[in-house]
Amino acid sequence: MTERREIARVLLVDDHSLYRHGLRTALADQQGLEVIGEAANGAEAMALFGALVPDMVVLDIHLPDTTGLELARQMLHKRPEVRLAILTMLRDEEVFNVALGLGVLGYVLKECAADEIIDCIRAVMRNEPYVSAQLSGYLVRRRALSDAFETGANSLDRLTTAERRVLRLLAQSMTTKEIALELAVSPRTIEAHRANIGGKLGLKGSHSLLRYAISNRPLLDRLQ
Repeated sequence: MTERREIARVLLVDDHSLYRHGLRTALADQQGLEVIGEAANGAEAMALFGALVPDMVVLDIHLPDTTGLELARQMLHKRPEVRLAILTMLRDEEVFNVALGLGVLGYVLKECAADEIIDCIRAVMRNEPYVSAQLSGYLVRRRALSDAFETGANSLDRLTTAERRVLRLLAQSMTTKEIALELAVSPRTIEAHRANIGGKLGLKGSHSLLRYAISNRPLLDRLQ
């Protein structure tokens, strides 16, 4: 009797048809992987995501009508169990942190060899994180911030309800003006909250609070 092999169904989302074709060709001979669809923009991606129910989606960051990050948010909201990987030419640490904070497990540069991209897809399907070696510095800093968050978790108890609310909105990449509008207060009040939060959490530097918030968004979303 032949043993049944489970096949992982993969959806490719990239606006460059030649790149999609090349990736599909590279995956064609891989056992256990099947490309079930391709999309060139966000609208097509969401339509196929609903119709084909893929196990995994490989997303480019830049698309004509949206971003891979926005698609990741929508897809994980609809089906939290879906596996996601970002495949991009972009080397941007903030985007990297947002992606991983959303729940994206794979983040690979397009310049990597096909073998590494395939390794990423297989790792993500095993529910394991995979990041390009070229971005290891981003991962080290992210883990250091995460460790600092866990080590200083008790410091969150010192935050007021308003400060926690500001920190959660900051984790959503909202600006000071946007947070002020959301909370119906002045931008000066938000700046004061940000300064107080940074002091209570021991964060220094103009961007450290933003990096901290984005890197720990899943945990911050659960704060009351």
